[in-house]
Amino acid sequence: MTTLQEGELAFDFSRAQRAVRLDDRQKRTPEGLSLVDFVVEEPHRLLLIEVKDPSCAPRRDDDSARHAIAKERERFLHKIRSDTLISDELTPKARDSYTWLHLMRQDTKPIVYAFFLGADQLPVDSGLLMRLRERLQARIAHEADQPWARPYVSACVVLTEKTWPQAFPDYPVRRLR
Repeated sequence: MTTLQEGELAFDFSRAQRAVRLDDRQKRTPEGLSLVDFVVEEPHRLLLIEVKDPSCAPRRDDDSARHAIAKERERFLHKIRSDTLISDELTPKARDSYTWLHLMRQDTKPIVYAFFLGADQLPVDSGLLMRLRERLQARIAHEADQPWARPYVSACVVLTEKTWPQAFPDYPVRRLR
């Protein structure tokens, strides 16, 4: 069984051809590259999966820890509503991960970029997530004064714990609490 964990979230990728943690702090990577959490290989595509989980529980169960988590969730919501999350985190991770795959000769299939948002403790709706996906896909294709001449991501999806099973039913995810 190939289970990869990011924070409190455990993803079962046992039905994939291959699944690896790309953002592995135990392995040396080129300085300056910002990589997605997981790469999952399927017969006809590669999935780049980035996980952000502001819904994780505080490590300590006291008022100051709960307050800190609440403040962090507010900051994260601001990053979602502005383009900060897209421009400073998600797009660079897509581009750098593609660069890594390309230089390692592993970019032989269409690439889908999946952003998994642990949102069970966030007030987000489907409209906000759809706009986030649209802005992310547009930014990945057009970062500079002109669009990339070589598109490297064929599609983007933004998913939560509720929507993940519809998009990727072969890869169950569960929260470890």
